[in-house]
Amino acid sequence: MTTSPTIQSALARHRAEIEAALHNAVQHASTVAAQSTSSHDLQGFYGQIAYHFGWVDSNFSPAQGKSGKLLRPTLLLLAYEAAGAWGATTAPGKDYLQRALPAAAAIEMTHNFTLIHDDIEDGDTQRHHRPTLWAIRGIPDAINTGDGLFALSRLTLWDVLREGVEAEIAARLGSALDKACLVVAEGQYLDISFEKRLDISVAMYVDMIGRKTGMLMSCATEMGALLGTRDQETIERLRRFGYAMGIAFQVRDDLLGVWASTEELGKTPAGDIYRRKKSLPVLHALEHADEDDRRYLRQFYTQETPVSDEQVEAVLEIFERTGTKAYCRAFLAEQCYLAYEALHSVPRNDSAIAARAIEDMEMLVRFVEEASKQ
Repeated sequence: MTTSPTIQSALARHRAEIEAALHNAVQHASTVAAQSTSSHDLQGFYGQIAYHFGWVDSNFSPAQGKSGKLLRPTLLLLAYEAAGAWGATTAPGKDYLQRALPAAAAIEMTHNFTLIHDDIEDGDTQRHHRPTLWAIRGIPDAINTGDGLFALSRLTLWDVLREGVEAEIAARLGSALDKACLVVAEGQYLDISFEKRLDISVAMYVDMIGRKTGMLMSCATEMGALLGTRDQETIERLRRFGYAMGIAFQVRDDLLGVWASTEELGKTPAGDIYRRKKSLPVLHALEHADEDDRRYLRQFYTQETPVSDEQVEAVLEIFERTGTKAYCRAFLAEQCYLAYEALHSVPRNDSAIAARAIEDMEMLVRFVEEASKQ
């Protein structure tokens, strides 16, 4: 008898293996560095990586910090399983995951190097309810640590060769990850350039989040599929699933950033409006508001004085008049439909491992889809 997956079970199923792969990769690099006769004490360098992951506190003492959802490496492993896990059909244990774990660790390291740099670029001083790396170690150290984590992600990826992955497939994995890093950087450039502009269209915003969020998730599912099968149809459909999920997760955040209640997610109601974040709701309203409301929004998003409760209420009323919430819900539902469509078109096999992975991936879509119904 099987139990239907939940979002918690889907994200937790491979969490221990992913965390062990991350720890092992950082520990191995630290050990190699310590053996170098020309190196000074590099404990602080690797300690900063460990701090960002939540493994240690600011004094580099062991801690039980929150290391995030590990969504991207989870998607990679689920795509690997859904593609057939290179011939594995049953799962009495998890030895079959070894082939894909270096890539899972690499995608999570890549994601986290971008987070370290994003925190600096956005001036964010808190992540997971504790100070960001740059806030306690300074910008130069944080930039360098992000760079080091990027390099370590690539070194870790090549460990797939030790797990028996063919050189041709390893090269395709490396190419996919390099392309994703470049496109994510393009997306971040666009995001930064949009901060002081009010001529951003919904289409431009969707293109930007497709690069920043969609690309790395599609890379994760593509890499997992590449490790699981040689069937190009399966690889392409799982890649499309990851891209749709990336867009959907960002739009979900945009919806919750405006309309989530404190009780739902512990978020400040209308928090994105108070921060004057130019997310999908704002851009939709700017495109569809009448001239008076458009003028108000432009003034609101360029003013230098603090935001008042009355102003936030006025913005929410404009969103109501432009049907913005309904539009964002419909947009999210469309992305979830595209994710389902891609997933349901993945060629099926008799693998119990693949069937379980498809169930978990469907659960992830349903979790995101709920925001379109609130």
